[in-house]
Amino acid sequence: MTQLTDPVQITWELESIFPGGSSSDKFDKFLSQLEEDIAAMHQDLQERNAPLALEETAHLDKLIDGLQNAAGKIIEADSFVACLTAQNQHDKKAVQLSGKVTTIRAAYENTMTLFQNVLRNTEDDLWEAWMARGEIAPISYVLSEKREIAREKLAPELESLASDLAIDGYHGWGQHYDTIVSKVAVPFKEGDGKLASLSVGQAANKLNDDDRAVREATFANWERAWSGVADYCADTLNRLAGFRLKLYERRGWDDILKEPLMINRMSRETLDMMWRVIEENKPVFVKYMNRKAELMGLDQLSWSDVDAPLGQSAGKISYEDAANEIVKQFRSFSPKLAEFSVEAFNRRWIEAEDRPGKRPGGFCTSLPVSKQTRIFMTYGGTVSNVSTLAHELGHAYHQYLMEELPQFNQDYAMNVAETASTFAEMIVADALVKNAADEKLKLSLLADKIGSSISFFMNIHARFLFETRFYEKRKQGVLSADELSALMEEAQREAYHGALASYHPHFWASKLHFYITDVPFYNFPYTFGYMFSTGLYARAQREGERFAAKYDALLQDTGRMTVEELASKHLDVDLTKPDFWREAMSVAVADVQLFLELTQ
Repeated sequence: MTQLTDPVQITWELESIFPGGSSSDKFDKFLSQLEEDIAAMHQDLQERNAPLALEETAHLDKLIDGLQNAAGKIIEADSFVACLTAQNQHDKKAVQLSGKVTTIRAAYENTMTLFQNVLRNTEDDLWEAWMARGEIAPISYVLSEKREIAREKLAPELESLASDLAIDGYHGWGQHYDTIVSKVAVPFKEGDGKLASLSVGQAANKLNDDDRAVREATFANWERAWSGVADYCADTLNRLAGFRLKLYERRGWDDILKEPLMINRMSRETLDMMWRVIEENKPVFVKYMNRKAELMGLDQLSWSDVDAPLGQSAGKISYEDAANEIVKQFRSFSPKLAEFSVEAFNRRWIEAEDRPGKRPGGFCTSLPVSKQTRIFMTYGGTVSNVSTLAHELGHAYHQYLMEELPQFNQDYAMNVAETASTFAEMIVADALVKNAADEKLKLSLLADKIGSSISFFMNIHARFLFETRFYEKRKQGVLSADELSALMEEAQREAYHGALASYHPHFWASKLHFYITDVPFYNFPYTFGYMFSTGLYARAQREGERFAAKYDALLQDTGRMTVEELASKHLDVDLTKPDFWREAMSVAVADVQLFLELTQ
Protein backbone atom coordinates (compact mmCIF):
# COMPACT_ATOMS: atom_id res chain seq x y z
CA MET A 1 0.00 0.00 0.00
CA THR A 2 1.62 3.23 -1.18
CA GLN A 3 1.85 6.09 1.32
CA LEU A 4 1.57 9.83 0.74
CA THR A 5 4.83 11.75 0.74
CA ASP A 6 5.61 13.90 3.76
CA PRO A 7 4.90 16.75 3.33
CA VAL A 8 2.25 16.65 0.59
CA GLN A 9 3.19 19.27 -2.01
CA ILE A 10 0.54 21.90 -2.78
CA THR A 11 1.93 23.02 -6.16
CA TRP A 12 2.11 20.98 -9.34
CA GLU A 13 5.00 20.33 -11.65
CA LEU A 14 4.79 20.70 -15.43
CA GLU A 15 8.45 20.21 -16.37
CA SER A 16 8.05 16.47 -16.92
CA ILE A 17 5.53 17.21 -19.69
CA PHE A 18 7.34 19.98 -21.57
CA PRO A 19 10.32 21.59 -19.83
CA GLY A 20 10.54 25.36 -19.95
CA GLY A 21 6.87 26.27 -19.55
CA SER A 22 5.59 28.69 -22.18
CA SER A 23 9.14 29.02 -23.56
CA SER A 24 9.60 25.26 -24.05
CA ASP A 25 11.54 24.32 -27.19
CA LYS A 26 10.29 20.76 -26.86
CA PHE A 27 6.68 21.99 -26.95
CA ASP A 28 7.38 24.12 -30.04
CA LYS A 29 8.75 21.07 -31.84
CA PHE A 30 5.81 18.98 -30.65
CA LEU A 31 3.34 21.49 -32.14
CA SER A 32 5.29 21.79 -35.40
CA GLN A 33 5.32 18.01 -35.90
CA LEU A 34 1.62 17.84 -35.07
CA GLU A 35 0.86 20.49 -37.69
CA GLU A 36 2.81 18.51 -40.31
CA ASP A 37 1.03 15.25 -39.46
CA ILE A 38 -2.40 16.85 -39.72
CA ALA A 39 -1.51 18.56 -43.01
CA ALA A 40 -0.37 15.23 -44.50
CA MET A 41 -3.62 13.51 -43.48
CA HIS A 42 -5.63 16.44 -44.82
CA GLN A 43 -3.88 16.15 -48.19
CA ASP A 44 -4.52 12.42 -48.28
CA LEU A 45 -8.23 12.87 -47.62
CA GLN A 46 -8.60 15.71 -50.13
CA GLU A 47 -7.63 13.28 -52.88
CA ARG A 48 -10.47 10.91 -51.95
CA ASN A 49 -13.48 12.22 -53.82
CA ALA A 50 -14.87 8.92 -55.10
CA PRO A 51 -16.95 6.57 -52.93
CA LEU A 52 -14.84 4.23 -50.80
CA ALA A 53 -13.87 0.91 -52.34
CA LEU A 54 -13.19 -2.29 -50.40
CA GLU A 55 -9.47 -2.31 -51.22
CA GLU A 56 -9.07 1.18 -49.75
CA THR A 57 -10.24 0.32 -46.26
CA ALA A 58 -6.83 -1.03 -45.20
CA HIS A 59 -5.26 2.33 -46.05
CA LEU A 60 -8.01 4.10 -44.12
CA ASP A 61 -7.33 1.88 -41.11
CA LYS A 62 -3.83 3.39 -40.98
CA LEU A 63 -5.27 6.86 -41.44
CA ILE A 64 -7.61 6.26 -38.51
CA ASP A 65 -4.59 5.36 -36.38
CA GLY A 66 -3.03 8.69 -37.39
CA LEU A 67 -6.21 10.61 -36.59
CA GLN A 68 -6.43 9.00 -33.15
CA ASN A 69 -2.77 9.74 -32.51
CA ALA A 70 -3.24 13.38 -33.51
CA ALA A 71 -6.35 13.67 -31.33
CA GLY A 72 -4.36 12.56 -28.29
CA LYS A 73 -1.57 15.03 -29.07
CA ILE A 74 -4.04 17.92 -29.44
CA ILE A 75 -5.51 17.10 -26.04
CA GLU A 76 -1.98 16.95 -24.62
CA ALA A 77 -1.12 20.37 -26.07
CA ASP A 78 -4.41 21.94 -25.08
CA SER A 79 -4.09 20.63 -21.51
CA PHE A 80 -0.52 21.88 -21.15
CA VAL A 81 -1.44 25.38 -22.31
CA ALA A 82 -4.54 25.37 -20.09
CA CYS A 83 -2.29 24.64 -17.12
CA LEU A 84 0.08 27.47 -18.04
CA THR A 85 -2.67 30.06 -18.43
CA ALA A 86 -4.47 28.90 -15.26
CA GLN A 87 -1.43 29.04 -12.99
CA ASN A 88 -0.49 32.54 -14.17
CA GLN A 89 -3.08 34.70 -15.92
CA HIS A 90 -0.35 37.17 -16.83
CA ASP A 91 1.72 34.69 -18.86
CA LYS A 92 1.24 36.38 -22.25
CA LYS A 93 3.34 33.81 -24.08
CA ALA A 94 0.97 31.10 -22.83
CA VAL A 95 -1.99 33.07 -24.19
CA GLN A 96 -0.28 33.17 -27.60
CA LEU A 97 0.30 29.42 -27.43
CA SER A 98 -3.37 28.95 -26.64
CA GLY A 99 -4.19 30.69 -29.91
CA LYS A 100 -1.75 28.45 -31.78
CA VAL A 101 -3.24 25.28 -30.30
CA THR A 102 -6.71 26.53 -31.27
CA THR A 103 -5.49 26.94 -34.86
CA ILE A 104 -4.08 23.41 -34.88
CA ARG A 105 -7.31 22.06 -33.44
CA ALA A 106 -9.25 23.81 -36.20
CA ALA A 107 -6.97 22.22 -38.81
CA TYR A 108 -7.63 18.84 -37.24
CA GLU A 109 -11.38 19.48 -37.24
CA ASN A 110 -11.17 20.34 -40.95
CA THR A 111 -9.36 17.08 -41.56
CA MET A 112 -11.98 15.22 -39.53
CA THR A 113 -14.69 16.86 -41.62
CA LEU A 114 -13.11 15.35 -44.75
CA PHE A 115 -12.76 12.00 -43.01
CA GLN A 116 -16.37 12.04 -41.86
CA ASN A 117 -17.42 12.82 -45.40
CA VAL A 118 -15.70 9.62 -46.52
CA LEU A 119 -17.66 7.79 -43.84
CA ARG A 120 -20.88 9.51 -44.90
CA ASN A 121 -20.46 8.45 -48.53
CA THR A 122 -19.57 4.83 -47.80
CA GLU A 123 -22.19 2.38 -49.05
CA ASP A 124 -24.08 0.52 -46.33
CA ASP A 125 -22.98 -2.98 -47.37
CA LEU A 126 -19.31 -2.00 -47.43
CA TRP A 127 -19.76 -0.13 -44.15
CA GLU A 128 -21.12 -3.15 -42.31
CA ALA A 129 -18.29 -5.36 -43.57
CA TRP A 130 -15.68 -2.74 -42.63
CA MET A 131 -17.05 -2.19 -39.11
CA ALA A 132 -17.05 -5.94 -38.45
CA ARG A 133 -13.29 -6.25 -39.05
CA GLY A 134 -11.30 -7.09 -35.92
CA GLU A 135 -9.09 -3.99 -35.89
CA ILE A 136 -12.03 -1.63 -36.48
CA ALA A 137 -14.80 -3.31 -34.46
CA PRO A 138 -13.65 -1.83 -31.10
CA ILE A 139 -14.22 1.71 -32.39
CA SER A 140 -17.19 0.95 -34.65
CA TYR A 141 -19.64 2.79 -32.36
CA VAL A 142 -17.64 6.02 -32.54
CA LEU A 143 -17.13 5.75 -36.31
CA SER A 144 -20.85 5.12 -36.85
CA GLU A 145 -21.61 8.11 -34.66
CA LYS A 146 -19.27 10.30 -36.71
CA ARG A 147 -20.92 9.06 -39.90
CA GLU A 148 -24.40 10.00 -38.67
CA ILE A 149 -23.26 13.41 -37.41
CA ALA A 150 -21.69 14.13 -40.81
CA ARG A 151 -25.05 13.49 -42.41
CA GLU A 152 -26.57 16.13 -40.11
CA LYS A 153 -24.06 18.83 -41.04
CA LEU A 154 -23.20 21.02 -44.03
CA ALA A 155 -21.08 19.97 -47.00
CA PRO A 156 -17.42 19.41 -45.99
CA GLU A 157 -16.12 22.60 -47.61
CA LEU A 158 -18.67 24.71 -45.71
CA GLU A 159 -17.98 22.99 -42.39
CA SER A 160 -14.25 23.56 -42.97
CA LEU A 161 -14.90 27.23 -43.68
CA ALA A 162 -16.94 27.55 -40.50
CA SER A 163 -14.16 25.88 -38.54
CA ASP A 164 -11.54 28.25 -39.99
CA LEU A 165 -13.66 31.32 -39.26
CA ALA A 166 -14.27 30.08 -35.70
CA ILE A 167 -10.58 30.45 -34.81
CA ASP A 168 -10.62 34.23 -34.65
CA GLY A 169 -14.40 34.46 -34.34
CA TYR A 170 -16.13 31.99 -32.09
CA HIS A 171 -13.10 30.66 -30.18
CA GLY A 172 -11.49 34.10 -30.26
CA TRP A 173 -14.42 35.55 -28.30
CA GLY A 174 -14.10 32.72 -25.77
CA GLN A 175 -10.42 33.56 -25.26
CA HIS A 176 -11.31 37.24 -25.02
CA TYR A 177 -13.41 36.43 -21.95
CA ASP A 178 -10.28 35.03 -20.26
CA THR A 179 -8.59 38.38 -20.89
CA ILE A 180 -11.52 40.21 -19.29
CA VAL A 181 -11.41 37.97 -16.21
CA SER A 182 -7.65 38.47 -15.78
CA LYS A 183 -8.30 42.21 -15.33
CA VAL A 184 -11.06 41.83 -12.71
CA ALA A 185 -10.01 42.63 -9.14
CA VAL A 186 -12.30 42.42 -6.11
CA PRO A 187 -11.51 44.79 -3.19
CA PHE A 188 -11.45 43.19 0.26
CA LYS A 189 -10.87 44.74 3.68
CA GLU A 190 -8.49 42.62 5.74
CA GLY A 191 -8.86 42.12 9.50
CA ASP A 192 -6.35 44.90 10.20
CA GLY A 193 -8.40 47.33 8.12
CA LYS A 194 -6.06 47.33 5.13
CA LEU A 195 -7.70 47.15 1.71
CA ALA A 196 -6.52 44.23 -0.41
CA SER A 197 -7.19 43.47 -4.06
CA LEU A 198 -8.23 39.86 -4.64
CA SER A 199 -8.27 37.86 -7.85
CA VAL A 200 -11.65 36.39 -8.68
CA GLY A 201 -10.39 32.96 -7.57
CA GLN A 202 -9.41 34.30 -4.15
CA ALA A 203 -12.62 36.32 -3.78
CA ALA A 204 -14.71 33.25 -4.63
CA ASN A 205 -13.28 31.50 -1.56
CA LYS A 206 -14.29 34.48 0.61
CA LEU A 207 -17.89 34.01 -0.53
CA ASN A 208 -17.91 30.82 1.59
CA ASP A 209 -16.38 32.43 4.69
CA ASP A 210 -17.75 31.47 8.13
CA ASP A 211 -18.41 35.15 8.91
CA ARG A 212 -21.63 36.38 7.32
CA ALA A 213 -20.38 39.97 7.35
CA VAL A 214 -17.36 38.91 5.29
CA ARG A 215 -19.55 37.01 2.85
CA GLU A 216 -22.03 39.85 2.38
CA ALA A 217 -19.31 42.49 1.99
CA THR A 218 -17.40 40.29 -0.47
CA PHE A 219 -20.55 39.55 -2.44
CA ALA A 220 -21.42 43.26 -2.73
CA ASN A 221 -17.90 43.97 -4.02
CA TRP A 222 -18.10 40.91 -6.27
CA GLU A 223 -21.30 42.15 -7.90
CA ARG A 224 -19.80 45.63 -8.36
CA ALA A 225 -16.62 44.20 -9.89
CA TRP A 226 -18.56 42.21 -12.48
CA SER A 227 -20.89 45.12 -13.10
CA GLY A 228 -17.80 47.11 -14.07
CA VAL A 229 -16.99 44.69 -16.92
CA ALA A 230 -20.59 43.70 -17.74
CA ASP A 231 -20.66 45.49 -21.10
CA TYR A 232 -17.52 43.65 -22.24
CA CYS A 233 -18.94 40.31 -21.04
CA ALA A 234 -22.27 41.04 -22.77
CA ASP A 235 -20.48 41.73 -26.05
CA THR A 236 -18.60 38.47 -25.70
CA LEU A 237 -21.62 36.36 -24.81
CA ASN A 238 -23.74 37.85 -27.60
CA ARG A 239 -21.07 37.14 -30.23
CA LEU A 240 -20.58 33.56 -29.05
CA ALA A 241 -24.31 32.90 -29.22
CA GLY A 242 -24.68 34.70 -32.55
CA PHE A 243 -22.00 32.56 -34.18
CA ARG A 244 -23.51 29.36 -32.85
CA LEU A 245 -27.06 30.28 -33.88
CA LYS A 246 -26.04 31.23 -37.41
CA LEU A 247 -24.15 27.96 -37.86
CA TYR A 248 -27.16 26.00 -36.57
CA GLU A 249 -29.41 27.90 -38.96
CA ARG A 250 -27.20 26.98 -41.92
CA ARG A 251 -27.26 23.33 -40.86
CA GLY A 252 -31.05 23.42 -40.63
CA TRP A 253 -31.10 22.87 -36.88
CA ASP A 254 -33.92 24.73 -35.15
CA ASP A 255 -33.50 23.19 -31.66
CA ILE A 256 -30.76 24.91 -29.64
CA LEU A 257 -30.37 21.72 -27.56
CA LYS A 258 -29.73 19.48 -30.57
CA GLU A 259 -25.94 19.78 -30.44
CA PRO A 260 -25.57 19.69 -26.62
CA LEU A 261 -27.68 16.54 -26.44
CA MET A 262 -25.79 15.01 -29.37
CA ILE A 263 -22.44 15.74 -27.71
CA ASN A 264 -23.67 14.23 -24.43
CA ARG A 265 -25.08 11.14 -26.21
CA MET A 266 -28.36 11.76 -24.48
CA SER A 267 -32.00 12.00 -25.56
CA ARG A 268 -34.36 14.91 -24.92
CA GLU A 269 -36.70 12.44 -23.18
CA THR A 270 -33.99 11.62 -20.63
CA LEU A 271 -33.22 15.30 -20.03
CA ASP A 272 -36.87 16.23 -19.59
CA MET A 273 -37.49 13.32 -17.22
CA MET A 274 -34.51 14.29 -15.07
CA TRP A 275 -35.73 17.89 -14.70
CA ARG A 276 -39.28 16.67 -14.06
CA VAL A 277 -38.22 14.53 -11.09
CA ILE A 278 -36.07 17.37 -9.74
CA GLU A 279 -38.96 19.82 -10.01
CA GLU A 280 -41.22 17.37 -8.15
CA ASN A 281 -38.84 17.41 -5.19
CA LYS A 282 -37.82 21.07 -4.99
CA PRO A 283 -40.33 21.89 -2.20
CA VAL A 284 -38.32 19.60 0.11
CA PHE A 285 -35.19 21.67 -0.52
CA VAL A 286 -37.11 24.91 -0.01
CA LYS A 287 -38.01 23.55 3.46
CA TYR A 288 -34.32 23.00 4.09
CA MET A 289 -33.42 26.55 3.03
CA ASN A 290 -36.16 27.99 5.23
CA ARG A 291 -34.91 25.94 8.21
CA LYS A 292 -31.33 27.03 7.55
CA ALA A 293 -32.45 30.67 7.47
CA GLU A 294 -34.27 30.16 10.77
CA LEU A 295 -31.17 28.67 12.38
CA MET A 296 -29.13 31.64 11.16
CA GLY A 297 -31.66 34.10 12.59
CA LEU A 298 -32.81 35.25 9.14
CA ASP A 299 -36.20 35.56 7.49
CA GLN A 300 -34.74 34.24 4.23
CA LEU A 301 -31.32 33.22 2.98
CA SER A 302 -29.51 35.66 0.73
CA TRP A 303 -27.51 34.46 -2.27
CA SER A 304 -24.29 34.39 -0.26
CA ASP A 305 -25.94 32.32 2.51
CA VAL A 306 -26.96 29.38 0.33
CA ASP A 307 -23.51 27.75 0.31
CA ALA A 308 -22.36 29.29 3.59
CA PRO A 309 -21.22 27.01 6.42
CA LEU A 310 -23.80 26.48 9.14
CA GLY A 311 -22.98 26.55 12.83
CA GLN A 312 -19.80 24.86 13.93
CA SER A 313 -17.45 24.43 11.02
CA ALA A 314 -14.74 21.84 10.76
CA GLY A 315 -12.25 24.71 11.03
CA LYS A 316 -9.42 25.17 8.60
CA ILE A 317 -8.43 21.81 7.17
CA SER A 318 -4.80 21.61 6.12
CA TYR A 319 -4.05 20.43 2.61
CA GLU A 320 -2.16 17.45 4.01
CA ASP A 321 -5.09 16.44 6.23
CA ALA A 322 -7.43 16.79 3.26
CA ALA A 323 -5.21 14.51 1.16
CA ASN A 324 -5.05 11.87 3.89
CA GLU A 325 -8.81 11.94 4.49
CA ILE A 326 -9.60 11.65 0.79
CA VAL A 327 -7.26 8.70 0.29
CA LYS A 328 -8.65 6.99 3.41
CA GLN A 329 -12.27 7.29 2.27
CA PHE A 330 -11.48 6.32 -1.32
CA ARG A 331 -9.79 3.18 0.02
CA SER A 332 -12.99 2.18 1.83
CA PHE A 333 -14.70 1.98 -1.57
CA SER A 334 -11.90 0.96 -3.93
CA PRO A 335 -8.19 0.33 -3.20
CA LYS A 336 -7.54 1.00 -6.89
CA LEU A 337 -9.05 4.50 -6.64
CA ALA A 338 -7.04 5.18 -3.47
CA GLU A 339 -3.73 4.03 -4.98
CA PHE A 340 -4.28 6.21 -8.03
CA SER A 341 -4.98 9.24 -5.82
CA VAL A 342 -1.80 8.65 -3.82
CA GLU A 343 0.12 8.65 -7.11
CA ALA A 344 -1.52 11.96 -8.13
CA PHE A 345 -0.46 13.61 -4.85
CA ASN A 346 3.03 12.11 -4.79
CA ARG A 347 3.83 12.93 -8.43
CA ARG A 348 2.61 16.51 -7.93
CA TRP A 349 -0.22 16.44 -10.42
CA ILE A 350 -2.22 18.95 -8.35
CA GLU A 351 -1.96 22.76 -8.21
CA ALA A 352 -3.83 24.01 -5.12
CA GLU A 353 -1.82 26.93 -3.70
CA ASP A 354 -3.79 30.04 -2.69
CA ARG A 355 -1.90 32.87 -4.40
CA PRO A 356 -2.62 35.88 -6.63
CA GLY A 357 -2.56 35.60 -10.40
CA LYS A 358 -4.34 32.26 -10.73
CA ARG A 359 -7.55 31.95 -12.71
CA PRO A 360 -10.75 31.15 -10.76
CA GLY A 361 -12.41 27.78 -10.45
CA GLY A 362 -11.07 24.27 -10.67
CA PHE A 363 -10.54 21.67 -13.37
CA CYS A 364 -8.97 18.35 -14.19
CA THR A 365 -7.29 17.95 -17.56
CA SER A 366 -5.87 14.84 -19.18
CA LEU A 367 -2.52 14.33 -20.88
CA PRO A 368 -3.04 11.16 -22.93
CA VAL A 369 0.43 11.13 -24.51
CA SER A 370 2.17 11.42 -21.12
CA LYS A 371 -0.50 9.21 -19.51
CA GLN A 372 -0.89 11.73 -16.72
CA THR A 373 -3.49 14.22 -15.52
CA ARG A 374 -3.33 17.64 -13.87
CA ILE A 375 -5.75 19.11 -11.35
CA PHE A 376 -6.13 22.84 -10.77
CA MET A 377 -7.86 24.61 -7.87
CA THR A 378 -7.25 27.20 -5.16
CA TYR A 379 -7.28 25.47 -1.76
CA GLY A 380 -8.43 27.63 1.16
CA GLY A 381 -8.90 24.99 3.86
CA THR A 382 -12.71 24.72 3.75
CA VAL A 383 -14.86 21.60 3.61
CA SER A 384 -15.98 22.81 0.19
CA ASN A 385 -12.34 22.82 -0.95
CA VAL A 386 -11.92 19.24 0.27
CA SER A 387 -14.99 18.28 -1.78
CA THR A 388 -13.59 20.02 -4.86
CA LEU A 389 -10.30 18.17 -4.48
CA ALA A 390 -12.12 14.82 -4.24
CA HIS A 391 -14.29 15.82 -7.21
CA GLU A 392 -11.32 16.54 -9.47
CA LEU A 393 -9.56 13.33 -8.40
CA GLY A 394 -12.70 11.49 -9.52
CA HIS A 395 -12.25 13.03 -12.97
CA ALA A 396 -8.60 12.01 -12.99
CA TYR A 397 -9.41 8.41 -12.05
CA HIS A 398 -11.96 8.20 -14.86
CA GLN A 399 -9.29 9.18 -17.38
CA TYR A 400 -6.83 6.73 -15.82
CA LEU A 401 -9.28 3.88 -16.44
CA MET A 402 -9.50 4.88 -20.12
CA GLU A 403 -5.74 5.07 -20.81
CA GLU A 404 -5.38 1.74 -22.61
CA LEU A 405 -8.46 2.16 -24.80
CA PRO A 406 -8.28 3.49 -28.39
CA GLN A 407 -8.21 7.30 -28.36
CA PHE A 408 -11.60 7.56 -30.07
CA ASN A 409 -13.13 5.48 -27.24
CA GLN A 410 -11.67 7.84 -24.65
CA ASP A 411 -13.81 10.70 -25.87
CA TYR A 412 -16.53 10.52 -23.22
CA ALA A 413 -19.05 13.32 -22.82
CA MET A 414 -19.31 15.87 -20.05
CA ASN A 415 -22.39 14.35 -18.41
CA VAL A 416 -20.73 10.99 -17.73
CA ALA A 417 -17.46 12.74 -16.87
CA GLU A 418 -19.33 14.52 -14.09
CA THR A 419 -20.61 11.16 -12.88
CA ALA A 420 -17.15 9.95 -11.87
CA SER A 421 -16.18 13.21 -10.21
CA THR A 422 -19.42 13.61 -8.27
CA PHE A 423 -19.34 9.98 -7.14
CA ALA A 424 -15.85 10.53 -5.70
CA GLU A 425 -17.00 13.73 -4.00
CA MET A 426 -19.97 11.87 -2.50
CA ILE A 427 -17.75 9.19 -0.96
CA VAL A 428 -15.85 11.84 0.99
CA ALA A 429 -18.84 14.03 1.87
CA ASP A 430 -20.85 11.11 3.19
CA ALA A 431 -17.94 9.87 5.32
CA LEU A 432 -17.36 13.32 6.81
CA VAL A 433 -21.00 13.48 7.92
CA LYS A 434 -21.05 9.96 9.36
CA ASN A 435 -17.75 10.37 11.21
CA ALA A 436 -18.47 13.82 12.67
CA ALA A 437 -17.26 14.12 16.27
CA ASP A 438 -20.48 15.68 17.59
CA GLU A 439 -23.98 16.65 16.47
CA LYS A 440 -23.15 20.32 15.79
CA LEU A 441 -20.33 19.40 13.43
CA LYS A 442 -22.53 16.72 11.87
CA LEU A 443 -25.19 19.34 11.15
CA SER A 444 -22.64 21.65 9.58
CA LEU A 445 -21.26 18.92 7.32
CA LEU A 446 -24.74 17.66 6.46
CA ALA A 447 -25.68 21.21 5.44
CA ASP A 448 -22.63 21.37 3.21
CA LYS A 449 -23.64 18.07 1.59
CA ILE A 450 -27.21 19.26 1.02
CA GLY A 451 -25.72 22.45 -0.41
CA SER A 452 -24.31 20.36 -3.25
CA SER A 453 -27.79 19.04 -4.02
CA ILE A 454 -29.19 22.57 -4.09
CA SER A 455 -26.37 23.64 -6.39
CA PHE A 456 -27.20 20.91 -8.91
CA PHE A 457 -30.98 21.07 -8.59
CA MET A 458 -31.39 24.86 -8.39
CA ASN A 459 -28.23 26.77 -9.32
CA ILE A 460 -27.53 24.62 -12.37
CA HIS A 461 -31.21 24.64 -13.27
CA ALA A 462 -31.12 28.46 -13.19
CA ARG A 463 -28.17 28.39 -15.60
CA PHE A 464 -30.06 26.01 -17.89
CA LEU A 465 -33.20 28.19 -17.85
CA PHE A 466 -31.15 31.34 -18.43
CA GLU A 467 -29.16 29.93 -21.33
CA THR A 468 -32.19 28.34 -23.02
CA ARG A 469 -34.13 31.61 -22.86
CA PHE A 470 -31.11 33.73 -23.78
CA TYR A 471 -30.63 31.79 -27.01
CA GLU A 472 -34.28 32.17 -27.92
CA LYS A 473 -34.11 35.93 -27.37
CA ARG A 474 -30.74 36.19 -29.12
CA LYS A 475 -32.40 34.97 -32.32
CA GLN A 476 -34.18 38.35 -32.38
CA GLY A 477 -31.05 40.42 -31.73
CA VAL A 478 -28.31 41.42 -29.27
CA LEU A 479 -29.18 41.65 -25.55
CA SER A 480 -27.77 44.41 -23.34
CA ALA A 481 -25.98 43.73 -20.05
CA ASP A 482 -29.08 44.91 -18.14
CA GLU A 483 -31.31 42.56 -20.12
CA LEU A 484 -28.97 39.66 -19.43
CA SER A 485 -28.97 40.46 -15.72
CA ALA A 486 -32.77 40.62 -15.66
CA LEU A 487 -32.97 37.29 -17.49
CA MET A 488 -30.50 35.76 -15.04
CA GLU A 489 -32.35 36.93 -11.95
CA GLU A 490 -35.67 35.73 -13.37
CA ALA A 491 -34.18 32.27 -13.94
CA GLN A 492 -32.73 32.19 -10.42
CA ARG A 493 -36.05 33.15 -8.81
CA GLU A 494 -37.81 30.39 -10.73
CA ALA A 495 -35.16 27.74 -10.09
CA TYR A 496 -35.03 28.51 -6.34
CA HIS A 497 -38.84 28.76 -6.07
CA GLY A 498 -38.47 32.33 -4.79
CA ALA A 499 -36.85 31.08 -1.58
CA LEU A 500 -34.05 33.69 -1.42
CA ALA A 501 -34.00 37.28 -0.22
CA SER A 502 -31.42 38.30 -2.83
CA TYR A 503 -30.02 36.94 -6.08
CA HIS A 504 -26.93 37.27 -8.29
CA PRO A 505 -27.90 39.29 -11.40
CA HIS A 506 -24.34 39.34 -12.81
CA PHE A 507 -23.87 35.60 -12.46
CA TRP A 508 -23.95 35.35 -16.28
CA ALA A 509 -20.84 37.55 -16.39
CA SER A 510 -18.93 35.84 -13.58
CA LYS A 511 -19.44 32.23 -14.64
CA LEU A 512 -16.78 30.93 -17.04
CA HIS A 513 -19.04 28.09 -18.16
CA PHE A 514 -21.20 30.36 -20.32
CA TYR A 515 -18.10 31.27 -22.36
CA ILE A 516 -16.62 27.83 -23.01
CA THR A 517 -16.63 27.19 -26.75
CA ASP A 518 -15.80 23.49 -26.84
CA VAL A 519 -19.06 22.41 -25.17
CA PRO A 520 -22.32 24.35 -25.59
CA PHE A 521 -24.71 24.36 -22.62
CA TYR A 522 -22.11 23.69 -19.95
CA ASN A 523 -24.81 23.18 -17.31
CA PHE A 524 -27.32 20.29 -17.47
CA PRO A 525 -24.54 17.66 -17.81
CA TYR A 526 -23.45 18.61 -14.27
CA THR A 527 -26.91 17.81 -12.90
CA PHE A 528 -27.09 14.60 -14.92
CA GLY A 529 -23.71 13.55 -13.51
CA TYR A 530 -24.84 14.32 -9.97
CA MET A 531 -28.12 12.44 -10.27
CA PHE A 532 -26.54 9.51 -12.11
CA SER A 533 -23.74 9.23 -9.55
CA THR A 534 -26.24 9.45 -6.69
CA GLY A 535 -28.08 6.51 -8.19
CA LEU A 536 -24.77 4.66 -8.50
CA TYR A 537 -23.90 5.53 -4.91
CA ALA A 538 -27.20 4.09 -3.68
CA ARG A 539 -26.31 0.83 -5.44
CA ALA A 540 -22.77 0.86 -4.05
CA GLN A 541 -24.21 1.12 -0.55
CA ARG A 542 -26.39 -1.92 -1.18
CA GLU A 543 -23.86 -4.09 -3.02
CA GLY A 544 -20.69 -3.29 -1.04
CA GLU A 545 -17.17 -4.16 -2.23
CA ARG A 546 -18.25 -6.00 -5.38
CA PHE A 547 -19.68 -2.79 -6.83
CA ALA A 548 -16.22 -1.24 -7.35
CA ALA A 549 -15.44 -3.52 -10.33
CA LYS A 550 -18.88 -2.84 -11.83
CA TYR A 551 -18.26 0.89 -11.39
CA ASP A 552 -14.92 0.70 -13.22
CA ALA A 553 -16.50 -1.26 -16.08
CA LEU A 554 -19.26 1.33 -16.42
CA LEU A 555 -16.73 4.18 -16.59
CA GLN A 556 -14.71 2.37 -19.26
CA ASP A 557 -17.82 2.17 -21.45
CA THR A 558 -18.65 5.88 -21.20
CA GLY A 559 -16.93 6.75 -24.49
CA ARG A 560 -18.61 4.11 -26.64
CA MET A 561 -22.37 4.17 -26.02
CA THR A 562 -25.27 6.50 -25.24
CA VAL A 563 -26.16 7.18 -21.61
CA GLU A 564 -29.37 5.24 -22.11
CA GLU A 565 -27.40 2.21 -23.34
CA LEU A 566 -24.87 2.63 -20.52
CA ALA A 567 -27.61 2.62 -17.86
CA SER A 568 -29.39 -0.32 -19.46
CA LYS A 569 -26.22 -2.44 -19.76
CA HIS A 570 -24.70 -1.81 -16.33
CA LEU A 571 -27.72 -0.94 -14.17
CA ASP A 572 -30.66 -2.50 -16.05
CA VAL A 573 -32.66 0.76 -15.92
CA ASP A 574 -34.46 3.02 -18.43
CA LEU A 575 -33.41 6.67 -18.08
CA THR A 576 -36.44 7.93 -20.00
CA LYS A 577 -38.66 6.65 -17.16
CA PRO A 578 -38.87 8.22 -13.68
CA ASP A 579 -37.92 5.18 -11.58
CA PHE A 580 -34.13 5.52 -11.60
CA TRP A 581 -34.26 9.30 -11.15
CA ARG A 582 -36.60 8.95 -8.16
CA GLU A 583 -34.31 6.33 -6.64
CA ALA A 584 -31.38 8.71 -7.05
CA MET A 585 -33.37 11.64 -5.67
CA SER A 586 -34.33 9.66 -2.57
CA VAL A 587 -30.68 9.74 -1.43
CA ALA A 588 -30.60 13.55 -1.51
CA VAL A 589 -34.06 13.86 0.04
CA ALA A 590 -33.00 11.57 2.90
CA ASP A 591 -30.23 14.04 3.76
CA VAL A 592 -32.78 16.87 4.03
CA GLN A 593 -35.15 14.78 6.13
CA LEU A 594 -32.33 13.92 8.53
CA PHE A 595 -31.36 17.58 8.76
CA LEU A 596 -34.95 18.63 9.49
CA GLU A 597 -35.25 15.96 12.20
CA LEU A 598 -31.98 16.98 13.87
CA THR A 599 -32.96 20.65 13.90
CA GLN A 600 -36.64 20.31 14.82
